[in-house]
Amino acid sequence: MTLKALLLPFIFTLFIACSMEDKAHISTKIELNTKWNFSQEGSNKFYPATVPGVVHLDLLENQLIEDPYWENNEEKLQWVENENWIYICRFQIDKKTLENQHVELKFMGLDTYARIFLNGKEILFADNMFREWDIEVKENLKEGENELKIVFQSPITYNQEKVENYPFVLPSGNETAGIETKVSAFTRKAAYHFGWDWAPRFVSSGIWRPVYLTTWNEARILEVFTSTNESNSTIALMNTRIEIEADKAGEYILEIDGIEKTYQLNKGNQSIDYSFQIKDPHLWWTNGLGEAYLYQQNLKIKKENHLLDEKSIHYGVRTIELINTDDKIGTAFYFKLNGKPVFMQGANYVPQDLFLPRVKEEQYKRLIKDAKEANMNMLRVWGGGIYENDLFYDLCDQNGILVWQDFMFAGSLYPDDTEFLENVRQEVIQNVKRLRSHPSIAVWCGNNEIEVAWNHWGWQEQYQYSPDDSLKIWNNYQLMFQNLIPELLFDLDPSANYTSTTPLSNWGTSENFNHSSMHYWGVWHGKEPFENFEEYVGRFMVEYGFQSFPSLSTLKKVMADSSLYLHSLAMQNRQKSYIGNGLIEAHIKQYFNEPTSFEEFIDRSQETQAIALGMAIRAHKAKQPHCMGTLFWQLNDCWPGPSWSVIDYYGKHKKAYDTVKIEFTTQQ
Repeated sequence: MTLKALLLPFIFTLFIACSMEDKAHISTKIELNTKWNFSQEGSNKFYPATVPGVVHLDLLENQLIEDPYWENNEEKLQWVENENWIYICRFQIDKKTLENQHVELKFMGLDTYARIFLNGKEILFADNMFREWDIEVKENLKEGENELKIVFQSPITYNQEKVENYPFVLPSGNETAGIETKVSAFTRKAAYHFGWDWAPRFVSSGIWRPVYLTTWNEARILEVFTSTNESNSTIALMNTRIEIEADKAGEYILEIDGIEKTYQLNKGNQSIDYSFQIKDPHLWWTNGLGEAYLYQQNLKIKKENHLLDEKSIHYGVRTIELINTDDKIGTAFYFKLNGKPVFMQGANYVPQDLFLPRVKEEQYKRLIKDAKEANMNMLRVWGGGIYENDLFYDLCDQNGILVWQDFMFAGSLYPDDTEFLENVRQEVIQNVKRLRSHPSIAVWCGNNEIEVAWNHWGWQEQYQYSPDDSLKIWNNYQLMFQNLIPELLFDLDPSANYTSTTPLSNWGTSENFNHSSMHYWGVWHGKEPFENFEEYVGRFMVEYGFQSFPSLSTLKKVMADSSLYLHSLAMQNRQKSYIGNGLIEAHIKQYFNEPTSFEEFIDRSQETQAIALGMAIRAHKAKQPHCMGTLFWQLNDCWPGPSWSVIDYYGKHKKAYDTVKIEFTTQQ
C-alpha cells in the first residue's frame, strides 16, 4: 500500500474534524414553540396552548368557548379581554448549550403586556405588540428542565388608571360606542383589535410570534442592509451596511459573497459599510413594467478558522423617489421608479384575521397572487393593523408589488409621556431595520387620518379641549410625526421616502383635489352619488370605496340559516358601518330592481360595488398626470362580514375583483 493510500483516511478524518471545528462556535437558534400550557389567572387548571397563538384560539381549541366568528359570539366573548392569562413552557437544556458564551431568549412578538419569568425569576416586562424582545439568560438557565412563564395582563385593566388620570380625553376612533374606558390610544397594539367600521372587537393576548433560544460566541451579525445609491442600465452603485456585535475587541474576518476582509472590531455593536458595483444590473421593476429581479447576498463572520455566524439576504437594484412638490396644478404626489414616473394602482391591505397566528403561508401567497393577477403594483399596509411578517414583504419583493407602509398609528391621538415616546422610538428602530432592505418598500407614512381629523373632524369641540390643551396636543403630534419618527427613519435609511400623514389634503373642497394625497369619502360617508368619483379626482387617491356583502356561502359558515336575512340581530351586528346597509340598499335601487331575496341582495350589493370601483378607477386613470395613483379601500377582510373588500375572509373574489382586474390593465 502506498504512503498516500495509508494517509488518505487520516487526511479525510482531519478534514472532517477541521470542518466540525470551523462551525463549533456558530450561532444557533432553538425553537421554544411546543409544550406550552395556559390558564386563566386565578385558576389552577391548565390546558394545552399553541405557540405562536393567542388566547382566543387556545380557548377555542380546548372547547372552552364557541367560534368567536359564529353569529353574535363577539358580544358573548368580550369578557376575555378583561382577564389575565398565564402561559407556561418547560424545556430541557443540555450542558453543551450552556457552554456557549451567550444564550438569549428572543420573543418575536408578545401581545401585549407580559411579565416573563425564567425559573421563577422575573427577567423582562414587555409592553408593545410591535416589538421584538431579546434578553441574555445564560445565568438564569440550568442544565436539565427549565420553566418559562409569561403572565399576560389585560390590556384593558392595565391602562385604565392611565386613561382616567390623563389630563384630557384622547380620541380612540376605532373603539365602539358603549366602551366606558377607551384604552387603545395608550396601548401599542393593533388598533383594529379594538374594533373598526369593518372589524369586530377582539382584544387578544398571547405569544403571537415565535419564541427562540439563541446562542452565539465571540461575534454575530445583527443586521444586513443593502441599498442602491445610483443605478442605470449599465452600472449600479450599491452599499451594504452590516451591524455586528462582538463579545470582545479583536481581529475578525468578514466574508461577503466569497470576498474576505479582516476588520478590527470593538467590543459591543458597530457597523461596517461595504460598497460595491454591479455591471449591467438587472433592475427591480413593479408588476407590469418588467421583472422583479432579486439578487442574493451571502455573509459570514469568522475568527481565525471558526465560523461564528452567517446570513443570506435578497435585495433588488432599484431607486424609488416620492415627488411631493409644487407644480403648475398645485402639489404633485407621485413616485419615480428607476427614474420613471409610475402610475400606482392597487389597494389598501388589512390584517387577514383578528387572530393573526392562524393566517397560513398559503393564504399570504394566494392574496399576493390575487393582487398581482389583478394588475396591481402597490399595496398600502394600513396603520391600524400590524407591521406584517417577513413573508408578506418577501412575496411583494418577488411579485413586483410596491408597499406603502404606514407606521401603526390611526384615527387616534396619543399620550406625550417620556415612557410612551421611548417605546415608540424602539418600535420604529426595530421595524425600519427589519424592513428597509426590501425593494418593495416605497414609502413610510407617519399615520392614518390623524392630521385631517384634527383639522376637520371637530375633535376640539367634541372633547372640549381648551386652547392650552390644543396647543399641547398639536405640539406632541408634531414631535412624534414630524420630528421623532422621520429623524429615526432617515438615520436608519437616508434614501427612504416619508410622508407624515395620509391624507395630506381633505376632500371637503374642490381646490383640495389639486394637492397631494387624498382620501375621498364623499361617496359613502358624504352620501354623494357615484358620478362624483368622476368629478373629484385628487393627485394620489389613497382611499375611496364602497361596501358590499360577501357571498351567501361565506356567511353560511358563520351564521345559522335563521339569521340569513338583512335585519336579523346577527346580521345587524356583522355590519360595523353606521350607515352601511341603508346606503347599500339605496344605491342598489338606483341601478337595479329591488332584490326579491337576501341572496339577490348580496349579488346586487357586489354588482353595485363593482360599478362604484370601476367608475372611480377609470376616472383616476383618465386624469393622468393630474392623478398618479389609485389605491381603493380595501383589498381583503379580517372576518366574514360586509365591508369594502373585493376579496372576502375565505379568499373568495367578489364581483368587484374582476372589475378591478379589467380596469387595472397592465402598464406598458
